[in-house]
Amino acid sequence: MEDPIAGGSDFNYLSGFGNHFSSEALPGALSPAQNSPLICPYGLYAEQISGTSFTTPRNFNLCSWFYRVKPSVTHEPFKARVPSNERILSEFNRSNTCTNPTQLRWKPIEIPNLPTDFIDGLSTVCGSGSSFLRHGYAIHMYTANKSMDNCAFCNADGDFLIVPQQGRLLITTECGRLKVSPGEIAILPQGFRFTVNLPDGPSRGYVAEIFGTHFQLPDLGPIGANGLAAPRDFLVPTAWFEDKSYPGYTIVQKFGGELFTAAQDFSPFNVVAWHGNYVPYKYDLSKFCPYNTVLFDHSDPSINTVLTAPTEKPGVALLDFVIFPPRWLVAEHTFRPPYYHRNCMSEFMGLIYGGYEAKVDGFLPGGASLHNCMTPHGPDTKSYEATIARGNDVGPHKITDTMAFMFESCLIPRISRWALESPFLDHDYYQCWIGLRSHFSVTETSKTSTLHDGHKK
Repeated sequence: MEDPIAGGSDFNYLSGFGNHFSSEALPGALSPAQNSPLICPYGLYAEQISGTSFTTPRNFNLCSWFYRVKPSVTHEPFKARVPSNERILSEFNRSNTCTNPTQLRWKPIEIPNLPTDFIDGLSTVCGSGSSFLRHGYAIHMYTANKSMDNCAFCNADGDFLIVPQQGRLLITTECGRLKVSPGEIAILPQGFRFTVNLPDGPSRGYVAEIFGTHFQLPDLGPIGANGLAAPRDFLVPTAWFEDKSYPGYTIVQKFGGELFTAAQDFSPFNVVAWHGNYVPYKYDLSKFCPYNTVLFDHSDPSINTVLTAPTEKPGVALLDFVIFPPRWLVAEHTFRPPYYHRNCMSEFMGLIYGGYEAKVDGFLPGGASLHNCMTPHGPDTKSYEATIARGNDVGPHKITDTMAFMFESCLIPRISRWALESPFLDHDYYQCWIGLRSHFSVTETSKTSTLHDGHKK
């Protein structure tokens, strides 16, 4: 798509998280005095999109006003899409998914040979709850080798958090355009229409979807006012529009996990101006300011939370997005990789690039793992043995050239049949811990414990 105003390919952004933004592609397209005047500037139509109920408290109320060439209601009736994508789920029960407490891992999913766009490349791995009940989440993976052609996607079920692992995505939304590279994320709120183009060819990555709530920045507590993800580093697209005839243009709507289509004769990206706080946005993970232990013991992974979708219970997340970026390890007399643990939360991990400090072999970029509620997990045998072999005087060490992430939820996920039957499921994952041996020895040395300052007690 060419920019009808600038004629160029530059992507411009507004900065901030949770702000009330305003943007116009033509000067004066925004009405200065009211949201819905009798006659809008340039003869545009006023249209509101709401991400929360009208009476949601002001601090959490999300909505935006669009000023568009034609309203989005101008389309033919929706019909079931043929062919559909039966791998997409938004309700999780015994009829379509399974429970399994076993530690699971998947190798990187290969790019398909047949032409496949972002919609047809989506496959649900696991999830919990229901989009119909407005509570829960789904975790998908995607592989695509072609851009979306003459169609736009609209997710009526929830918000998408997209994590590309290979290949850039050019995402056109009703608010404007986002260029998203591996190492960045994009959030596309419920109800927005968007299209995904692939400037680098094949692409793959991960998608978290949340039902009935929206992502927000985590509270910082005793950290104070600064650190982790800074609000100013979140980028929102600026207004961009096209006013063209598109006979047979298709809106593909995901509704209750099923796909429907409706035809119209114009581009949905005909929004000349907009204002509000319900917007798509992106974030560069390299801008995250990590915090870490500076004396002893390993910090809980919650310290690396970028975005959270909270529940009504304080401190309990429907879904956290946590990253493990490059950082210094300086803890003294400490086992520095993640400790062995069983968690009341469930953890889905992915790897964007590099390696992960707790898994020497088998966890590859583009792959994934799932450690379900109260299932034990931790460093593999090689990581453990290599760590203790270095001894206490290893000194400061910097983890570089890596970006792993985790979707963590208080809800127990059910696993899709597609994921359990996938040829990329690593059936030997459990073997990475089988070699852990007992180091137990009742000696005078083991009866003493070394404090972090090096003294004995």
